[in-house]
Amino acid sequence: MSTEPGPSELARDSGYRALRADCGRCFGLCCVAPGFSASADFAIDKPAGHPCPHLQLSFRCGIHEDLRGHGFRGCAVYDCFGAGQQVSQVTFGGRDWRRGPQSAQQMYQVFAIMRQLHELLWYLVAALGLPPARSVHGELRRALTATEAMTRGPAEALLRLDTDRHRAEVNALLLTTSELVRARVPGPKPDYRGADLTGVSLSNADLKGVSLRGSRLIGADLRRADLNLADLTGADLRGADLRGADLTTSLFLTQSQLDAAEGDSGTRLPPPLTRPAHWSSSADGTPSTS
Repeated sequence: MSTEPGPSELARDSGYRALRADCGRCFGLCCVAPGFSASADFAIDKPAGHPCPHLQLSFRCGIHEDLRGHGFRGCAVYDCFGAGQQVSQVTFGGRDWRRGPQSAQQMYQVFAIMRQLHELLWYLVAALGLPPARSVHGELRRALTATEAMTRGPAEALLRLDTDRHRAEVNALLLTTSELVRARVPGPKPDYRGADLTGVSLSNADLKGVSLRGSRLIGADLRRADLNLADLTGADLRGADLRGADLTTSLFLTQSQLDAAEGDSGTRLPPPLTRPAHWSSSADGTPSTS
């Protein structure tokens, strides 16, 4: 059972909507700007700043419906938090990198910065939806306003930003938020912040209010674990087994983390996140047909 209400209606319906990728309004920036190497996550090598061979003239991915089947699991879990359409339609005013090759490299650099800012906005909106953190809501709103202002700046201003410093300042606020909310869970709690929990068995574990910030949970067995009010900021959930786990009020969980994990219809999720299509369609592990 959840022990705290999830994000507010305002956070769910207003803030998050602008922080979801809208590929139809983007110029395929995530298919061009980043580089990657052939691995379990990517079927090929692709240098940064070069279009993926599957990128079509329409700026859409030709294998998007079956990225995993084609060996592009890394693409299937990637989330730009809406930075792609912001850079494409706002920063560069609808001028794409094919028609304006002279500004292509600048666009790619700005995209990397914008993604960081939009990720921070996601966390700030989530934090503002947590009533136990009301004492820092004023600071969180100021941070949200400042970050939003940065995203509306011209390319030159974005490239001058000290994003590391801004991220550190916001992260300090988010950490305070986490501590205030997790304090609602009584009793001592283990601190797994930054811990290497790769492949560990935590099935049926009571992890309520536990800090898992930045932890490595690759391939971990979290079946039926209670993760309510657990802080999952930046936790690596690749291949983690979340079947039957309760994440109803988990803190700072993102869609890309879920997309990298395994789960089923018995996995309880917080709004506004959705059940990944590749998850089992039933609690007995039956594969999804979607």
